[in-house]
Amino acid sequence: MKKVLLADDESAPGEIIKYFIRTHELPLQVVGESSDGVGTIQAIKRLRPDIVFLDIEMPGMNGLQVMEQIGREYTGNINFIIITAFDSFAYAQQALRMGAKDFLLKPVMYEQFCETMKRVIGYRYFDNPSFNQLLEYIDIHYKEELSLASCAAVLSMSQSNVARFFKKYLDTSFTAYLNEVRMRYAREFLKAGYPIKKAADMAGYNNLNYFYKIFKNKYQMTPKEYLAEPF
Repeated sequence: MKKVLLADDESAPGEIIKYFIRTHELPLQVVGESSDGVGTIQAIKRLRPDIVFLDIEMPGMNGLQVMEQIGREYTGNINFIIITAFDSFAYAQQALRMGAKDFLLKPVMYEQFCETMKRVIGYRYFDNPSFNQLLEYIDIHYKEELSLASCAAVLSMSQSNVARFFKKYLDTSFTAYLNEVRMRYAREFLKAGYPIKKAADMAGYNNLNYFYKIFKNKYQMTPKEYLAEPF
């Protein structure tokens, strides 16, 4: 369950996001709300959210100033998602350059919300709470020895039902999806400067040859060739 902070001096965007979370039973927990910049900074330090939906134009300090101060004073990992009106889009672009993960235009629509969450956390939520729970479980435990059987046990379901979930919602298999998640993390580890073997191990691959095979199939290059590419 990822912790969410809503920071907006207007109530409507936050109410819409809470409605999406509640009606679609998304694995997100709203741990706090704030309506001004100073209060947002205090709430971040106190509540340590994973995701902050941050309005650009707030009293006291705007969203850009909040991001700047948090960048100086806070050591935790936060995914900022900017909420902005179309006429403030230039500010959203500046926020992206400062490290915001994505932005939402007002009024917030469900499809837009889902696409943004996919870009921020790496996977999309669906109108199936059990499948959402499983996707989050895989995203947290990807480096462990996962199997279709172990994931089915998490949901107290049969393996065949879980396999059908992957086919229905993602048109893929469990193994293919697990490799997709692990490859996403492996690429980030390589970008961060980890040696290939270490990156493979951190992503859940204890067989380096298999890691090379999956990596090349997905990216059409070896990990070594990938490291030679400009980031």
